[in-house]
Amino acid sequence: MFQIKNYAIPNTIEEAYQLLNEKRANTLLGGCGFLKMGKKTIPTAIDLSHLGLDKIKEDENAIEIGAMTSFRAVEVSSILNDHFDGILPRAVKEILGVQFRNVVTVGATVYSRYGFSDFITALLALDAYVILYKGGKIPLAAFLAQGCQKDILIKIVILKKNTRAAFHAMRNSQGDYAILNVAVSKENNEFKIAVGARPQRAMIAREASKLLGEGQLSEAMIEEVSILAAKELTFGSNMRGTKEYRQILCKALVKRGIKEVLS
Repeated sequence: MFQIKNYAIPNTIEEAYQLLNEKRANTLLGGCGFLKMGKKTIPTAIDLSHLGLDKIKEDENAIEIGAMTSFRAVEVSSILNDHFDGILPRAVKEILGVQFRNVVTVGATVYSRYGFSDFITALLALDAYVILYKGGKIPLAAFLAQGCQKDILIKIVILKKNTRAAFHAMRNSQGDYAILNVAVSKENNEFKIAVGARPQRAMIAREASKLLGEGQLSEAMIEEVSILAAKELTFGSNMRGTKEYRQILCKALVKRGIKEVLS
């Protein structure tokens, strides 16, 4: 269980940023789902709930998801269900139970770059960006690849395009973390194949994605692309599955995702 020495509820993001950087161990509070599982002493815990970061907004060009938006809000959002074949609500709806999804936040999940995250994998298949208070606008893939910085994630921005998308995951049991998850998207002739829970953080299989966009969309091509995706990415073993099993799953789930976006 974690302990908090001081509890702060800032009224501006600048105030929150100043508090965060006063001490190295000062911590932003999201849903606290994973803080509860560890043992940590926090000099100052910073609650962002008064900053209006829990909204999902849409304009003609983009959709914005505030950092304090819960997974449950993502799941039931009419905006997100109406775009990208509902890939983001589909990605979060199997995560543990409703009670858990009511507290887990988008910002904490993305900023922590969790390798097991279904949400990050689905988001990576879209044209998504993170908006940081000091770091500004960064493509999600670049943000995931860089090291952790002490900043505040304000929101996720997803550009609205005519994108077909599919999400699939394999679990040992309902409510468990995924052994492997896969998201596939298609915009015109451009494809993205994202694979997560490898158990490393999600990555785009760039060679496989490129091949799929350039080739004839036949059964043979889909088979070749799924094999390539499983070869170009690395996999590891943990309590949920071996790296060999994950590689086999990758081929099967990528093939399933491609067929879905083409159907």
